[in-house]
Amino acid sequence: MYRTHNCGELRLPDAGKTVTLAGWVQSRRDFGGLTFIDLRDRYGITQLVFSMDEDRALCERARKLGREFVIQATGLVRERSNKNPDRPTGDIEIDVRQLEVLNASKVPPFTIEEQTDGGDELRMQYRYLDLRRPSLQHNIQFRSRLALESRKYLAEQGFLEIETPYLIKSTPEGARDFVVPSRMNPGQFYALPQSPQTFKQILMVAGMDKYFQIVRCFRDEDLRADRQPEFTQIDCEMAFVHQEDILHTFEGLIKHLFKQVLGVRLEDFPRMRYDDAIRRYGSDKPDLRFDMAFEELDDLVKGKGFSVFDEAGLVVGLCLKARAGQMSNKDFKQLTEWVKRPQIGAKGLVYVKFNEDGSIKSTVGKFYDDEALRTWGERFGAGPGDVLFILSGEAEQVRTQLGALRLELARRYDLIPDNVFKPLWVVDFPLLEWDEETGRFHAMHHPFTAPKKEDIHKMESTDRSVLASIRADAYDLVLNGAEIGGGSIRIHDRSLQARNFQLLGFSDEEARRQFGFLMGAFEYGAPPHGGIAFGFDRLVAVMSGSSSIRDFIAFPKNNQGRDMMIDAPAPISAEQLDELGIRIVTPDDSSGR
Repeated sequence: MYRTHNCGELRLPDAGKTVTLAGWVQSRRDFGGLTFIDLRDRYGITQLVFSMDEDRALCERARKLGREFVIQATGLVRERSNKNPDRPTGDIEIDVRQLEVLNASKVPPFTIEEQTDGGDELRMQYRYLDLRRPSLQHNIQFRSRLALESRKYLAEQGFLEIETPYLIKSTPEGARDFVVPSRMNPGQFYALPQSPQTFKQILMVAGMDKYFQIVRCFRDEDLRADRQPEFTQIDCEMAFVHQEDILHTFEGLIKHLFKQVLGVRLEDFPRMRYDDAIRRYGSDKPDLRFDMAFEELDDLVKGKGFSVFDEAGLVVGLCLKARAGQMSNKDFKQLTEWVKRPQIGAKGLVYVKFNEDGSIKSTVGKFYDDEALRTWGERFGAGPGDVLFILSGEAEQVRTQLGALRLELARRYDLIPDNVFKPLWVVDFPLLEWDEETGRFHAMHHPFTAPKKEDIHKMESTDRSVLASIRADAYDLVLNGAEIGGGSIRIHDRSLQARNFQLLGFSDEEARRQFGFLMGAFEYGAPPHGGIAFGFDRLVAVMSGSSSIRDFIAFPKNNQGRDMMIDAPAPISAEQLDELGIRIVTPDDSSGR
């Protein structure tokens, strides 16, 4: 056998045993008549010792080993004289008697250490080397354990794991599809699924009752740290359920994962209406690990001759506690420039600084006296050492801007505690959202989301404001400011589904062509049903305290959607293009096709 033990399991009670280990050379240290090698596999690192006095030839062979050589070593476990308390195997070492080189290695292009010297692009090009680093191996193992615990919980709840197709029909809603040409059907295309949404609804019609799948999904959209063109969902659906059943079941899933994988016991998740989340935090995924909820000031600030406030649709602010003494004029100037960046788009920033000595400093001091400013502070519960930050403008826009400032202040002033998890259900989303550019409504979640029963009558209205007020039986699970899951109760009535398609601008023919199979299924006894999908990559990252999902995916894409290791996407041969009936048209092609 290649090994009797792995490189992370031997301890002091194993002293005296003859063992065989195999792995990669992490490092080599030569000291006079001794050579030390750290041998690494995914389980840990064990120190090997070679002695010139005991076996000169063997020691000389060891001194020729380079980093990342793959070796097999047999020897005697013994207690180390110079222990390493930072390593689980740090009390022992292996006095090597036999050595075999299983494979040599070129010098790696970067150091395979926790703090590597390799840049992102280089490490992605040599991903198989980057994955040898203990931190990434820990991430991949963590992801695997989370998947196994998810399956365990859902199986115990009676869910069936059912696979759905990867080659499906393209639909116009949502993000752009990745499309796949069909050789056997020239001129026609499959799409890769953005989610298994319609298939899981069909499974409920088919009587499967409880479905789940840890499934790969695809979206052809712009990328960032927490977004990839291919991603993984824990996708779930249940029949004969109300919203409360869904929230109870999947709150249980998240509690189970935290307890089993992290050893963290979560309290019951609070709930917040969508409108309240936007009003209080400027976001439908508020981070509740710190405070700074918004307060509106229109009644206190308007009509005082300050046109910036008088002409604004909304004046709203937040209070930064106990930081006034840390903030200089330079800090306020930097924050003002930060909110005025194009990414935020604010026209300016008003602040009120309540100094420890009782004095007040503000950018609007010539329009409002200290008594008025203290009244503002009372609304926020502000006291000496606190600072108010206030923005004004169009209501929806200014809330978004203040939400971004809230997060930036939390980052700058270390308000976000480590190893704290604050889950939150956001409920009562709008069913529809108006798009000025296209001049029509779009589904806030997707076209199959059910309206709340008490709002169904509003769907017959032609008044845009009435339609915009329709609430959905939809819900998102937010964790530490990241949306990790979302779902809804679905429409299961054919006529109601047809009306929703009309509100979304589908003609009867378009609805039939795109979703006729689902509408047809609804005519054969569709049960009430609903579900949820969790972004598995994001859930793994957030539970690990990371903002990027890349380090939890074995082979991620870069910001341009490229796989740097295999160099994809790549051109295909002319013969393949001919088989598929595809012609590549260049900008200087004058054929007009």
